[in-house]
Amino acid sequence: MKEQLEAIRKGALEAIGGAQDTAGLESLRVKYLGKKGELTAVLKQMGGLSAELRPVIGQLANEVRASVEKAIEAQSAVVSERALRARLEAEAVDVTIPGKKFPLGHKHPMYAVLDDMKEIFIGMGFEIFDGPEVEQAEYNFTKLNAPEDHPSRDWTDTFYLTEDSSILLRSQTSPMQIRAMETHGVPIRMISAGRVYRKDEVDATHSPMFHQIEGLVVDKGITMADLKGTLNTIIREIYGPNTQTRFRPHHFPFTEPSCEMDIQCHKCGGKGCPTCKGEGWIEILGAGMVHPKVLRNCGIDPEEYPGFAFGMGLERLALGQFKISDMRLIFENDVRFLEQF
Repeated sequence: MKEQLEAIRKGALEAIGGAQDTAGLESLRVKYLGKKGELTAVLKQMGGLSAELRPVIGQLANEVRASVEKAIEAQSAVVSERALRARLEAEAVDVTIPGKKFPLGHKHPMYAVLDDMKEIFIGMGFEIFDGPEVEQAEYNFTKLNAPEDHPSRDWTDTFYLTEDSSILLRSQTSPMQIRAMETHGVPIRMISAGRVYRKDEVDATHSPMFHQIEGLVVDKGITMADLKGTLNTIIREIYGPNTQTRFRPHHFPFTEPSCEMDIQCHKCGGKGCPTCKGEGWIEILGAGMVHPKVLRNCGIDPEEYPGFAFGMGLERLALGQFKISDMRLIFENDVRFLEQF
């Protein structure tokens, strides 16, 4: 039996020393030390040994087991080191190889214009306010002096979210003017910019979702001259000092008197083209002196604190600044178009 144990030790150590991976080592462990392994099979024969030989063979068997376990542990470290080295070599990165060039994005043309507008207004002393896109009809219409029968309140023009027409997707950023007057108080110089929603048909200058910038100034001594001077300054900051503008009388329920402001068509220079629908001018904003009723709705005395307000479509400003002929290009996310900016 001593010869068997020594033979097992010798064979096990040779086999373990030649193991190349963890799976091979585990297989050898089971072969020699498992419940049905060679060493276990020999130990089961110890019952037939004399009392004198049994402790001698038991001690030798323990030595063999210890030798095999030690060899497995040592070879396991060798195998792990070898596997790690192979993995490092396989995953090595050659830092001398030129890297891949990934294209970097840039501002969308519309947001480039918005940032420019914010800089202009901040430079003129305006504050920037933000508000909810899901709005109450009270702020979107009622407090802005839009009566119940006003066309803008029709279901055909506005995206309502409730049957009683009390909650809607805001159709203008004007509600922020009301909120600003209620919370900020006077004097106030503010703009609000954001998405608005109207049931417009899509064409070169219209979209059911677009962006608007609205401004409000309320202070002592404000007149229509302040309104025209402010708007002309802003437009010429955007389009250049030679930009031609015009003001036309108009009607808005929240301003009185009211006007619309046009710029000469950037595409045709005033001659008439599809972009300006043959008129030579493009409407860019509506404006006027804040209606006294709107000021009173916000707890402001219109005799002491008059004001003016205006609202413009951000997309139309982008059309003019970047000489874009069709608003739909701004929303289509065509990379060929966007890469030009």
